[in-house]
Amino acid sequence: MPTISHNPEGLFPPYRSYSHATEIRGDARLLVISGLNGYLADGRTMPEPFEEQGEIIWQHIGTILRSADMDYRHLVSLRTYLADPSYDEANVRLRVKYLGDHRPSSTVVCCQLLDPAWKLEVEAMAAA
Repeated sequence: MPTISHNPEGLFPPYRSYSHATEIRGDARLLVISGLNGYLADGRTMPEPFEEQGEIIWQHIGTILRSADMDYRHLVSLRTYLADPSYDEANVRLRVKYLGDHRPSSTVVCCQLLDPAWKLEVEAMAAA
């Protein structure tokens, strides 16, 4: 099942680890991952630093992907909610670490999250 990144001329250059659009062709399985936060497996413990919360979230995404016989390269869309715009560069570093040169469609939203302890929340879609 091929996925095709669409970054046509006439649009601004895509950011790192980003595509303007991702097309999915053919029969596919679509995995929709709910917004995840940085809780450890006990569901109560969460580290304070942004980077640690982000690492946990990306590891959770990996665990969910593996449960569906997928990996990070199957991601076709990401939506990241940041509690503060100052977290943007650290967020990009995490995406580059886990995605490498893979560039799913992506949106980053800065907003107040449900719990003030949360620094970010990430939802995703993957296809195979």
